Amino acid sequence: MKRDSMSSKPVRVLVVDNDTGMRRALRSSLAAQGYLITEARSGEEALEEMGQRPADLVLLDIEMPGIGGMETCRRLRALVPRAGLVMVTVCDSEEDKIRALEAGADDYVTKPFSFRELLARLKAIGRRLGIGQAASAVIVKVGDLELDVDRRILRRAGEEVHLSPTEFSLLSYLMQHANTAIEHGKLLRAIWGPEYGSELEYLRTYIKRLRKKIEHNAINPEYLLTVPWLGYRFCDPSDTGTSLAAAQARTAAD
Repeated sequence: MKRDSMSSKPVRVLVVDNDTGMRRALRSSLAAQGYLITEARSGEEALEEMGQRPADLVLLDIEMPGIGGMETCRRLRALVPRAGLVMVTVCDSEEDKIRALEAGADDYVTKPFSFRELLARLKAIGRRLGIGQAASAVIVKVGDLELDVDRRILRRAGEEVHLSPTEFSLLSYLMQHANTAIEHGKLLRAIWGPEYGSELEYLRTYIKRLRKKIEHNAINPEYLLTVPWLGYRFCDPSDTGTSLAAAQARTAAD
């Protein structure tokens, strides 16, 4: 069996779609790339399958009978917070993209899509999950936040904070470049991949979610600051040298 180059063992992918032909095509194509494939015809089946045999990645169609793709995504994110979730949609509006991201998706693809595009996105999320990566033994501490890069765990004041793979990757990147303003395009390429650069709704959605999880006051953030017309900066609130920049940036927080 051909194995994905990012891992020493095949990655398990759950394909959730009520279209039998689509499931069959994805199973055949992904299996040929070394992935282990399981299937579900509805959101209800997906939740049952993930409860019994959690997958590393989930490819989830939005338009399905029953509870539907969006609600399934929300429940899957709560059930398996560290799984990678990719939504499949026929719509390409910014509103639909934001809805998918706010439901907990790490990424989305729009029908019709090329298998090459889908494969690139699945591999990018796999890298965020750290599948097959060597232990780095890096722990980053800023304020009351402690980021265990190797185990992909965040603690705030000693309590674990559950993050999705993309949330963790974005926060990890910003924390490891603390007090540096990172441009929107650079952040998108670093986290989502080299083909990204203009999808600002991704960053706005995930920064908003991270602020709710790590800030004492998400409306008046201390850690994740907006740099107007440029990008974002992660700051140490205990560092008096950044207090002026923090005060200025808070007024522009998304």
